[in-house]
Parts: sequence; structure tokens; C-alpha cells
Amino acid sequence: MDSHDLDLDHDSVYDGLLGGDASQWAFGTDFEDPLAGVDTTIPAGVDGAVLAAYCLMLGDDALVYAHRLSEWTSNAPDLEDDIALANISLDLLGQARLLLARAAAADPSVVPVLPDGSPVPPEDALAFFRDESAFRNVRYVEAPNGDFGVTIARLLLFSTHRLALLQRLAASVDPVLAAIAAKGVKEVTYHRDYAGRWFVTLARGTEESRRRLVAGLATVWPMYAELTRCSDVEARAAEQAFGVDPATVGDEVDAVVEHVLATAGIERPDVPASGTGPLGRTGRHSEAMGRLLAEMQVVARAHPLGKW
Repeated sequence: MDSHDLDLDHDSVYDGLLGGDASQWAFGTDFEDPLAGVDTTIPAGVDGAVLAAYCLMLGDDALVYAHRLSEWTSNAPDLEDDIALANISLDLLGQARLLLARAAAADPSVVPVLPDGSPVPPEDALAFFRDESAFRNVRYVEAPNGDFGVTIARLLLFSTHRLALLQRLAASVDPVLAAIAAKGVKEVTYHRDYAGRWFVTLARGTEESRRRLVAGLATVWPMYAELTRCSDVEARAAEQAFGVDPATVGDEVDAVVEHVLATAGIERPDVPASGTGPLGRTGRHSEAMGRLLAEMQVVARAHPLGKW
């Protein structure tokens, strides 16, 4: 069949792709407020500033770790895991967007204003226009990926802890945070199970896969303790019943981790924790954070009004 025989209303077959509703694309020309239509009224007895600070912590954990995991795209051991890690990254990015939006709604003063006054969605402003010291994620999520063994060990510990945290947050007195947590529980359950299966597979695989996994676990273990250190904001959030003291889920998380280690036949690393206190929760980050943000924020800062 000759192309002239085709009944087309456009000069090019591609012209038809450009009209109509742009929302059909993964990246359209605009995005709605992720909390549009949601009652964001702050519950009685809850300090809006503390709620915002707490949501920033959880949102920054998800945002920064999502960026780290996205670096595996096209670099994972096989196509299936390339897609799996990308999907985990997207899940965390979705959680980050909701949590940053909740922070902005609870306390608009946390949202940075661009020097030229350009209008930017609050969650985008928080993600792309804060400096390093304003981020409140734990250092654990900002460290470089390392090899696949390091990534699986890090993902297992992070997702096990985050799942326990989200399960308790589902009962938060803030209905918005409770709904975000309930949605996240389903996602992070998969993240933990994915990491657990790979952990056991690598441990029981070849001598080389086991060696790399053990080395990876030893690499991330010193940073693991920061996940359970309670900052002043987290303590106040727990007191006001909308947040959770991360230390209170420690035993629950340890039980799961110990079960996975036992199944894999690997002993708990005998290495000391790095640093003391909440560290990243107070804006004190590692050298790796600056490089990560430089890459993550470069396009938005160069083109603050850009639309794709």
C-alpha cells in the first residue's frame, strides 16, 4: 500500500500526536496539585510548623533515595531488575511529592521563593530550590549506590524500617499523613520483599555473589543506626500523635532483619555505627549529597519556568 492511499488528516503521521489532551503523555504540559480536593486543615493539637518539618524529613528520605535508585536505570544486572528498581524509585518519588505537598500546606513558609519570583509548584520548589543544608533526609539514603550487593543490602534495611514506620503512621491523627502512609505501606511492602528475595539469592548463589553481598552489608551497616535516631522534630511529632518516634520500631525492624540474615546464613556485621545524633535530620550531610543535588537540580535551576 502506498502512503498516499492512507486517509490522513495531517501532513505527517506524527502531526496527529501533537493535538488533543496533553495529559495522555507521561510528562504533559502541566500537573495538578497532588492534594487537590483534599482537606488539609491541621488537626487540633497539632503544630503546623512541626508537621511540616516532619513531612519534610520523610519526604526528603524518599526523594533523595528515589534519585539514587534511579541511577540504576539501564545499569542493573538484567532488564527485569532495571525495571524493578526504576519502579521502586517511582514509588518513592510519588511518596516524596505527596509528603512535600503536605509540608507546604501545613506551613507555607518552608517553601523557598525563587529570586525572580517565578511561580513554581510548592513540591517542586522544595525539591529543586532548597540548598543542601535545608534538606532533612538521613545520610543513609544519600550515599552512592555501590555495586548491586550494596544496593540490595541498603534497600533491605531502608524498606524494612520505612514499612514499620508507615504502618504506624497509618493511624496518624493527621488524616492527610495517614492516607499517604496507608498508600505507601502497599508500595514499600513490595520494596522490602524484593530486597529480601535478592538478599537471600545473592547469599546462597555463587561465592562471588555472597562475597559482594557481605561486603555490601558491611558498607551500609554503619549508617543504618541513623534510621532509628530520634530528632527533636520526630519526638514532638510523636508527642502530638501525628508522627512516630523511629526508635520505637527498632525491635520490630531488627526481628525482620534478623530473620532475613538467618535465612541467608549471614551474620550481623560487627562494625560500629558512624557518627552520633540524627546528623542528616539537622542538615548535616555527607560530601555525596552536594554532588547528588547538583545533578538532581541542575535543569530546574537553569530553566525554572520550563515545561515539558
